Amino acid sequence: MTALLKYQITPVVRQKPDFKLDQIPRFWFGGDPFRTRMFDALSLTFPMGERYFIESIRALRNQVTDPNLQHRITDFIQQEAQHGLAHDTMNAIIKQQGMPVDRFLKAIATHFNYILKNRTIQYNIAMTAATEHLTALMAETFYSKKSTLNEVHPYIRALFAWHAIEELEHRDVAFDVMQQVGNVPENLRKFALAYTSILIFGFSLYRANIMLKYDGFNTLQRVKMVINGLPWFFGKNGSFSAMRTPYLNWFKRDFHPNQHAIIHQYQTWVDTLEQTGDPIAAGNAFWQAAL
Repeated sequence: MTALLKYQITPVVRQKPDFKLDQIPRFWFGGDPFRTRMFDALSLTFPMGERYFIESIRALRNQVTDPNLQHRITDFIQQEAQHGLAHDTMNAIIKQQGMPVDRFLKAIATHFNYILKNRTIQYNIAMTAATEHLTALMAETFYSKKSTLNEVHPYIRALFAWHAIEELEHRDVAFDVMQQVGNVPENLRKFALAYTSILIFGFSLYRANIMLKYDGFNTLQRVKMVINGLPWFFGKNGSFSAMRTPYLNWFKRDFHPNQHAIIHQYQTWVDTLEQTGDPIAAGNAFWQAAL
């Protein structure tokens, strides 16, 4: 891979896809409470996080003179708004299961509101660009191998597939805003990815532990779940460990998100959705086409 290699997709706004989330089981990741709640904890963050990303870009939008980037910003905002709505639905279902969702969301909102108000525009666009890089890598990692999400309920798998597709489509928008008008120091850009990674995974583990307690698991049971479950994420052959190289590329001075090739089955998802109008069918085709 070289800095000259570029892969870019035009974002497409897709309105209100229905993933039938009211039909999913409580522990939708193969009956595994730990992995289910870790992904549920990620979902809790998305609605507020997406709105934070939108506000971070809006703070700089009036300085962007490139018409193409302006158009991509519009699509980015609309896509992120749709993601927030979809995960609001998922979070409502988690709340129906007896989880303290309102408490979590209040804390998340307080965090994002604080940094929007008290951190610089440069800090916020750097954090946004870094998080977009991380979520695009997660999208690639979860769907590049069929075995990774083999045990996930197909409706949830379809939700995350749609989210993954659109993260890949707009993965470069915040980065380009940061580069063109953000005036972000190199050290801040690099710091942002390391820090946001710690925040995302640390708080996901924290919220997952609380939800497992609400599920009725005692302290010893939860400790065993963490010990047995974390290797799936961070072990030698863990799903997050697999994205080590593209993750570290961020820290190269000449890095750009479009140096990374698009996942090979991207067009399969697009074509299936166009043919069927069904995001669940598209998600299944996307997953089936993985290696």
